[in-house]
Amino acid sequence: MSELEDLLKKEDTEPAVEASEESTMPIASKEKSPEEPEGGAVTKSSDGGIFSLIITVAKKVAIVGAIYFVGYMGWSVAWLIAPVIMSVARAESRKKTQLRRSIAKASAIATEREMILARIDELPAWVYFPDIERCEWVNRILKQVWPNANHYAKDLIKKSIEPNIQKALSNYKLNSFKFDRIILGTIPPRIGGVKVYDKNIARNEIIMDLDLFYASDCDINFNLGGMKGGIKDFQIHGMVRVVMKPLINKMPLVGGLQIFFLNNPNIDFNLVGVVDLLDMPGLNDMLRRIIIEQVGAVMVLPNKLPITLSDEVPALTLKMPEPEGVLRVHVMEAKDLMKKDISMLGKGKSDPYAIISVGAQQFRTQIIDNTVNPKWDFWCEAAIESGQYVEIELFDKDDTSDDEFLGRATVEITSVVKKGQVDTWLTLENAKHGMVHLRLAWLTLGTDRNDLQAALTETQMLRVTSMSTALLTFFVDSAKNLPQARPQSKPDPFLIVTVGKKQEQTSAQMRTDAPVWEQGFTFLVGNPENDTVQLRIVDQKTEKELGKLTYLLSSLLAKQNMDVISEPFNLQNSGPVSKIILSMSLRILRNAPNMEEEAESVGSNGEGSISRTDSVKSAPLQKQDARLSVSTGGEAAVNAEEPCAVSSTATLSSATPPATPEYRETNLIHRTPSTTSSCGVAGLGRIQLTLRYSVQRQRLIVIVHKIMNIPLKDPSNIPDPYVKLYLLPGRSKESKRKTNVAKDNCNPIYDATFEYIISSAELIGTELEVTVATQKGFLSGGSPVIGLVRVALNDNEISQQGITSWYDLLPENYE
Repeated sequence: MSELEDLLKKEDTEPAVEASEESTMPIASKEKSPEEPEGGAVTKSSDGGIFSLIITVAKKVAIVGAIYFVGYMGWSVAWLIAPVIMSVARAESRKKTQLRRSIAKASAIATEREMILARIDELPAWVYFPDIERCEWVNRILKQVWPNANHYAKDLIKKSIEPNIQKALSNYKLNSFKFDRIILGTIPPRIGGVKVYDKNIARNEIIMDLDLFYASDCDINFNLGGMKGGIKDFQIHGMVRVVMKPLINKMPLVGGLQIFFLNNPNIDFNLVGVVDLLDMPGLNDMLRRIIIEQVGAVMVLPNKLPITLSDEVPALTLKMPEPEGVLRVHVMEAKDLMKKDISMLGKGKSDPYAIISVGAQQFRTQIIDNTVNPKWDFWCEAAIESGQYVEIELFDKDDTSDDEFLGRATVEITSVVKKGQVDTWLTLENAKHGMVHLRLAWLTLGTDRNDLQAALTETQMLRVTSMSTALLTFFVDSAKNLPQARPQSKPDPFLIVTVGKKQEQTSAQMRTDAPVWEQGFTFLVGNPENDTVQLRIVDQKTEKELGKLTYLLSSLLAKQNMDVISEPFNLQNSGPVSKIILSMSLRILRNAPNMEEEAESVGSNGEGSISRTDSVKSAPLQKQDARLSVSTGGEAAVNAEEPCAVSSTATLSSATPPATPEYRETNLIHRTPSTTSSCGVAGLGRIQLTLRYSVQRQRLIVIVHKIMNIPLKDPSNIPDPYVKLYLLPGRSKESKRKTNVAKDNCNPIYDATFEYIISSAELIGTELEVTVATQKGFLSGGSPVIGLVRVALNDNEISQQGITSWYDLLPENYE
């Protein structure tokens, strides 16, 4: 029997806590570690046993006292039943969580063959997607080098994560946080697949994405204000990008590495010790949130973990930020949100707000009181790379308890990069109902200072004072000859950088008058002709200012390529020879072109764009008439063309255009025009869909764009069309999605986005059923169905680049 099956059997027969501490712990980790101090926080010493006994007795006394108090006061039995139900529910939730963690840990220990046989429904991505390759040899190497990597990880936690946690906890008046012991265990990370990029990259770099899964048997102890606690069963899962750059002509051939998560990974861990035993929800939740945030502050974009492999490579090459562009997000409104507030008459409304996350960057809208249809009109901007996605989470503000969740939606930035601008309604996940309206724009970075005036004009037209026209990347290398902050002692200097309303801070360098920071930041600039960069060097212990510098961005605007590379600047209010070495780069924001429209226009100059379902005999595109107009779901009015008549001789067969080499060379397969003059092979009209599968997020994204040329049988009875989606086989209620109804329209536009959580294994045998129906009777028998189409989802192009196509609507009874 495999090790994985043995471990899962133990989980069924042993309590959850014992399974965590005993059955999943390797023998080596149960022995006394040479780094383990006497009387550790979670060691099984005699003191620990006495302490646990005292806690157990105290809990029993508290329970008996609570029962006695309820009886003494003559209260209802509900005061006893409610806590019991909550306690049982919490215990069951913990048991399920512990089982999930143990399964994940067992998967990390087991061989790939055992993992596949045990979890056949969650096969690794390389099984189905040819651009993701198997890398079991990497896992063998990781297993061999993990003891050495263990020491590096401990240094990283102590130097980078611990100070940031201390700083975050100090805001809550909690001081003296310190890691007492860090043992990361014997289970190494596991790589589920690797994708190496060989197109659209620089010649001196190698870029690859790794599907990382780490389920550790760690044993980490910490001390917080006299309270001792620990972290066990730490797990992290996400897509890690590794950039090898620059390539050099000496060993080791690669000058350095940049390692980072494109998006926030899934992080889970178990808090043990006093923090968990006392079950303090506020402290417990706060510690979890802070630890997760600090992991993101080290390795989630825009933060990167740089590793220098050659002394010949300057720090600037690896550590200066290099965003690909800026994403401008406009959170307009939401509608039909869930009602969470309780009123005298039952369910009231909600007080919704939204949190927008792009990697480690977060933005929050204002709270709109007492509504389920809020209008925020909130703008934000983030410097990003194109592999990321935007996640928006909606909450109901509650003053007496934790804010309640209203749902989430996600937009992959790749789709925005292709289109330049996206205006869409998104259906909320993990919610019974609700939609959110977003507008997103992709802005590229240019070196032509003449583009500044156009950017300034655009921000003035938007009438939003927080919008930016340029991006500043800033890198501080070092300083030298700083003055002493206190007698007979060198300072502990750190740097504060301020541009506009944003402020960034470097780490403190201890006991030196020549600190080397080598840290980079990005700043969005409102108007580089007026804005400045403010620098202050401060001693950490005395908070005395050691020097400052004010730099006008207009000076940078006038330089060639708007760059300053490793230039020394004299510090003000400092020593006579005090200097600081800086690098700065200014880039103007420009609206990105719509790459799909450009490709479409290229196709129209030749033989025209190719669509998978376009008939060879389709009529040429014609100018549309504005004869029917309707506003659907807050969208602009829809232009409609002359409805097609139903042909009595229509056949149910369509020819697929040949995939000739010329078409493939121009990469126009599935490029589709925004309009169509064809009524489809059945004369029922056509529907435009986008289908895309995100391997990283395990999501199927379906965008219902528009329907065209619904036949109009009776001019006095114009249909009210809407679209229903189901996943087949099954057609379950959970897979049902539905657009809004477009009143009196034969050419409705929806642009509605829907998502399904579905594994790559399930995708292979699944079909998407798209039904177009109307609230008015359409056929002579009174059926509301206009037509439908079924699309198989086992196409590699859906997962690789997505498909946007026109599909012919077929009769309801067509097989």
